Amino acid sequence: MLSRIVFVSANAVKSSGPLGAGLVQLSHLHTSPNSQAPVPALPEKGGKTRHGIIPEEIFQLLYPKTGVTGPYMLGAGLLTYILSKEIYIINHETFAAACMGTVIIYGVRKFGPDVAAFADKLNEEKVQKAQEVKDLAMTSLAQAVLDEKKEQWRAEGRQMLFDAKRNNVAMLLETNRRERVHMVTNEVKKRLDYQIALQTLHRRMEQEHMVNWVEKNVVTSITPQQEKTSIAKCITDLKLLAKVQQAKATV
Repeated sequence: MLSRIVFVSANAVKSSGPLGAGLVQLSHLHTSPNSQAPVPALPEKGGKTRHGIIPEEIFQLLYPKTGVTGPYMLGAGLLTYILSKEIYIINHETFAAACMGTVIIYGVRKFGPDVAAFADKLNEEKVQKAQEVKDLAMTSLAQAVLDEKKEQWRAEGRQMLFDAKRNNVAMLLETNRRERVHMVTNEVKKRLDYQIALQTLHRRMEQEHMVNWVEKNVVTSITPQQEKTSIAKCITDLKLLAKVQQAKATV
């Protein structure tokens, strides 16, 4: 993957050498403290290769300069140079490594697709489980949001309930105040009625006392002769009235 990043970055630079420009670009990407370039995302699948291990980017990088046979000539030349200068000497370990490499390549070619399918299946199961956990978490969070909205609605309703309770308390206080005012009014009216009744009683007693006093004085001022004369006059008047009534009755 690192080699692919090197060659892709080098291919984007046209003003300098391809390989050197790619190395400079890569070193600047990882060493510059002021770089704000985002880290490239890892691909889900590997890129194209030739002969199983050589990245396709190497051939695409060398193709404009060397043509189609350039990478092969470069590899053959490097191998010839290493062997001719005895930088690498062929011995029994070389044949052992070749055999091991052959076995590894055969195993990869033979069992690689099955292992990859099995790994993909395991990965899909993990992704499915993660998706189920995610869906469950989203469902629970959505339900939590709904519950929170319901609680907010209930909180708003509580404000209305508190307003109603405050109104009820205010009405109770007003009722108690009016009852006290009515009670005070009744008590004051009773006291005023008592004073009026007391004054009326005093006036009536004064009148009765005055009437009794006048009657007593009148009775005491009448002499026996005046009493006899008044009685005789009354009898005479009664007789005249009787005659008049008899005359009316005969007519």
